[in-house]
Amino acid sequence: MTGSSRRRHRVAVLALDGVQPMEVGMPFQTFGLHDRRYDVILCGRSAGPVETLYGWSLTAPHGLDEVVTADTVIVPAHRGSERDTPPDATPDVRDALLEAHSRGARIATICTGAFALASTGLLDGKRATTHWLLTDELARRHPRIEVDPGVLYVDAGSLLTSAGVASGIDLCLHLLRRDCGAATATAIARGIVAAPHREGGQAQYVPHPPAPPDRTELSATLEWALRRLDTPLTVAELAAHAAVAERTFARRFTAQLGVSPVKWLTAARISRARELLETTDAGIDHIGRACGLGTPANFRHHFRLATGTTPTDYRRTFSSRTPKPARVSPHG
Repeated sequence: MTGSSRRRHRVAVLALDGVQPMEVGMPFQTFGLHDRRYDVILCGRSAGPVETLYGWSLTAPHGLDEVVTADTVIVPAHRGSERDTPPDATPDVRDALLEAHSRGARIATICTGAFALASTGLLDGKRATTHWLLTDELARRHPRIEVDPGVLYVDAGSLLTSAGVASGIDLCLHLLRRDCGAATATAIARGIVAAPHREGGQAQYVPHPPAPPDRTELSATLEWALRRLDTPLTVAELAAHAAVAERTFARRFTAQLGVSPVKWLTAARISRARELLETTDAGIDHIGRACGLGTPANFRHHFRLATGTTPTDYRRTFSSRTPKPARVSPHG
């Protein structure tokens, strides 16, 4: 189906009382930039004012009837009458989320929005996450959920949950990659000056971050590595570039990024392969070598592990969707 004939995908952002306004804006700043594909609307329990976390109100033009018929529903963080206590969903919100899901909608939550989704029972027996400060509370209140406290987001197919504020952007970009491919998501991430791809399994909380000089040193090494993905980089070579001992480098790397250098390199290679599959006509074997993934068999193995499909099928799905530059307001 061509871009002109494809039905536009409706994203309903459900703002509940005590909503975090920054998280309300995230879907509009990501999906809204691909305005040929998505319509993004703001909903409340009913159309009208919704009180935010900070005491002032925003106006939701739509109510729960639009949530029920949406293709994607996103529930940002919100709070109850006690500032630090995330609420479960009210009966009308639970019913709307359940009906939306039964109609085939996917539901994604940011931060404490997970509590509203959890109260529907849809997450029972599934992995989920929320802000690291509240994962114990989510597990206590909903013991049938497998709560993962250490990740940025969890993709359980039609149900997705994410951690604190910034991970909401990661979640939205992840959904864009699912829908439109890596090149489109990267273009939009560039437009909003966000990291183009943070894996969902990356740690959301680093208890002892390194000092600023180490971060600068590591950033330069990451950029150096990204320019050399076609070569068989080793941890020793990365450490040598950073001018630190190999064990020290590996420890600092994992502390800062939440994954090992080897896992980070593999994810970077796969991300690059996705973009080449979408935007070039290069052969599959050539792309595997250009991304440092070695033999065709090794490339297919790692690509399927990361994406659930083969390089050939991925290209068939996404190669016709080369993105145009995102239109971004100079005011953000």
